[in-house]
Amino acid sequence: MTSTSAPHPGAGPAASGATHQPFIPATQAPAELTPRAIVLGVILGLIFGASNVYLALKIGLTVSASIPIAVLSITIFRWLGRSTILENNIVQTTGSAADSVSAGVVFTIPAILLMGYDLDISRVAILAIAGGLMGVLMMIPLRRALIVKEHGNLPYPEGTACAEVLIAGERGGIHAKTVFQAFGIAFVYKFLMTALKVWQEYPGRVFRSYQGAEVRVEASPELIGVGYIIGPQIAGYLFAGGCLAYVVLMPAIKLFGSAMTEPMFGTTKLISQMNAGEIRAAFVFYIGAGAVASAGIIALVRSLPTIVSAFRAGFADMRSSRMGQAIAAKLRTDDDLPISLTVFGSIALAVVIALLPQIGVNLLGGILIIVFGFFFTTVSSRICGQVGSSANPISGMTIAALIAISFIFLLLGWNQIDDRVRAISVACVIAVAVANGGNTSQDLKTGFLVGATPRRQQIAILIGAIGSALAVGWTLTFLNKAYSYQVPETRAGFVAPASGASPDGNVVVHTETMSHFGIGGTDSIDNNMYQVIRVYVETQGVPPGKYLVDPASHEIRYVVDPGIGGRIREYRGHELKRLDSPKATLMALITDGILTHKLPWGLVLIGVFLTIAIELMGVSSLPVAVGVYLPITTSAGMFAGGIVRWLVERRVRSESRSLAEIESGPGVLFASGLIAGGAICGIAVAAIAGWGSARGMSAEWLAEKVPIHHLLGAVSTSSLIGLVMFAILGVLLYRIGLRKQ
Repeated sequence: MTSTSAPHPGAGPAASGATHQPFIPATQAPAELTPRAIVLGVILGLIFGASNVYLALKIGLTVSASIPIAVLSITIFRWLGRSTILENNIVQTTGSAADSVSAGVVFTIPAILLMGYDLDISRVAILAIAGGLMGVLMMIPLRRALIVKEHGNLPYPEGTACAEVLIAGERGGIHAKTVFQAFGIAFVYKFLMTALKVWQEYPGRVFRSYQGAEVRVEASPELIGVGYIIGPQIAGYLFAGGCLAYVVLMPAIKLFGSAMTEPMFGTTKLISQMNAGEIRAAFVFYIGAGAVASAGIIALVRSLPTIVSAFRAGFADMRSSRMGQAIAAKLRTDDDLPISLTVFGSIALAVVIALLPQIGVNLLGGILIIVFGFFFTTVSSRICGQVGSSANPISGMTIAALIAISFIFLLLGWNQIDDRVRAISVACVIAVAVANGGNTSQDLKTGFLVGATPRRQQIAILIGAIGSALAVGWTLTFLNKAYSYQVPETRAGFVAPASGASPDGNVVVHTETMSHFGIGGTDSIDNNMYQVIRVYVETQGVPPGKYLVDPASHEIRYVVDPGIGGRIREYRGHELKRLDSPKATLMALITDGILTHKLPWGLVLIGVFLTIAIELMGVSSLPVAVGVYLPITTSAGMFAGGIVRWLVERRVRSESRSLAEIESGPGVLFASGLIAGGAICGIAVAAIAGWGSARGMSAEWLAEKVPIHHLLGAVSTSSLIGLVMFAILGVLLYRIGLRKQ
C-alpha cells in the first residue's frame, strides 16, 4: 500500500489529546450507513480487490484504493442525486477493506500451491473472512488511544489525505472523470497488447556477448501506475535490485559456473547449458528469497521501539476506555462497538477456524492466531499512524509470526506434510488481521476528521471484509486455473506408486485422472488418460507439484504447472504467462526450510549477507531485496512510473507549487485508474485464455481469430515499437500529473 501525506483537515500542530472539531459536528446526524452506501462500497471493493489480487500476484505489492473509491463515490452519488459526506465515507470505508484482505491472503495462501496442493476456494474465503473480521475487532479497543488521544501525534497519512478528498468533494471540488478515462485507456491498451498481440508486451534484449544477462520491461499500464504512486525512490530501489540480479549475479553465475562439470544445488542441468531464465529459477530465486526474508526481519527489528510502545498503549487503552465508557455519555462521534465484542468475537473466530475440518487448524493454531494477531495488529496500527501504510512491514511481521509458528510446530513434532499447510493457514489469518488492522486505523482516522460515527464505520468494514474475502478467493483460484499448463516432463529413474502413497507419504496417487488437454498452451491436444499424482516433498529430484503419470509404466509424462508460482516459463518458443506471487513463494520457502530441511541454505545465506551489505551502505534493504527477487521486467515497468513521478515533482517545484497537491491530485487518480483498468483487463484476458484452453485451444486463440498482429508483421514483434507505445502512456501520465486540482 502507498503512503500519502497532507495537512490535517481541521487540525493544527495539536498535541496529543487536543480538542478536535470534525467537519460534521457530533450534534448533527446526516445520512451515513445507508443501504446504497454499503452496496456501492462492496461493488467498488470487489473491483479494486480483484485488481489488488492481480497486482499482489505479479509484484508482491498492493496499492491503497481509498482515494479513488472516495472520488468515484462522490461522482456516482452526484449522478444519482445528493449524498452526504458521511455516506461517501462509508463507501470508501467499505471498499478499502479489499486492499488489506487481498494483501494478507495473496502474500500467504499461494504458498500451498508450491507445496503440491490445490487451492480450495472455501479455505481461502474462510481464512480471509476470519482474518478480516479479527483485524477490525482488535481495533475496537484501540481507537481511542491511537486515533483520538494521539491526534496531532499520529498523522495517519492515507486517512488524512482521504479526508481532504471527501471534504473537497463536499465543497464541489472533485470529480472522477480522470479515473474513468485512465481505466478505459488502460483496459484498451492492455487488451490490444496482451490479447491481440498488436505490439510487444516485454520489449528488451538478451545480451549474447554478456551471457546470463537480460534486460526487459513489462510495458503494462498497471506497473507504470504503481511506479507513479510509490514514487521515484522506492521504484528506483526496486529497479536497482533487478539490475543487481539480472546484470550482475546471473552473468557472474554463468561465467564462473560454466566450467563446472556437475550440476549444483539440486539442479539436473549444467550451468553452461542454462539460459538466463533457468539461472534465475535455479539460483537467484533463492538468493532473492533470503534477501527479502532478512530485509523484512530487519524492518521489523527497526520497529521494535514502536512495537513495545504500541503494545503497552493497547493494554492501557483497554483499561481506560472501559472506565471512560462507564463514566461519560457518548457522543455520536465517540460511539464504538462494545469492547466485549473484541474478546468474545476473536475467541469465537479462533474456535470456528480450529473446528472446521476443511481448514485443518487445531486449537493451538487458534490460540496462536489470537496471540500473534492482537500483538501485530496493535503494532500495525501504530506504524501506519506514524509513517503510513507503505512503510508498514506487514510481510516482515508475517514472516516473524510464521517462523515462530514453524518452530513451535517443530518442537511439538508437527513436521508432517499437512503441518506445513496448517502453519500457512495460521499465518494467513494473522497477515489479513494485521493488514486490515492498519487499514481500519486509516479509515477511522478519516472518519474522525470528517465527523463519522465509529460504530457505523466498524460495521461497514466488517461487511466490506466479508465481501472482499469472497472476491479474493474466487479471483485467486480463477487466475491460477487460467494460467495453469500441462507441460511434457520426464524424470529418469522416478516411478510413482501404483496406488495410494509412498512409504514416507511424500508422493500420493489420486483417483483423479486427466485427458484431452492442450499441451503447454498450444493447439496440440493429448487425448490419452493419465493418473494424477502429487509430490509434496522433493523426491528423487522431482520438485513438489502436480504430475500426470502413465497408468501402465507409472512414469511421469507431464507436470501440471500452476499459474501462480509456476516454474516453467517457455515451451517450444511459446511464452507461458506466470504470476510469480513473490511473497507467498517466500512463505513457502521458510515453512519448507524449517519443517522439511530441504531449503538450499547456501543460496539463501548469500541473500542474507547481501541484505546486510546493503544496510551497511545506508540504503533501505527491503525494496532492493524485493527487486532482486522480482523479475526485472516488473521492476523496470515500475521504475518507468517512478521516473514520470520524479519529472512531475521537478516541474511542480520549478513552478513554486506545493508537492502536497500531487499526493491526491490528478496524477494519482489517473495512476489509480491505470492500475484498476490494467489489472481488470488482465483478469479478463485470463478468462479468455482459460476458456480457450478448456476447449483444447491455444491460450492465445483470440489473437489467432483476430490476426491483427499478422497484418502488422514485424511491427507487432518489435521491441522498439513496444517501448514507443509504453513511452506514449508515460507522456500521457506526465501531462495529467501536471494538471492543477
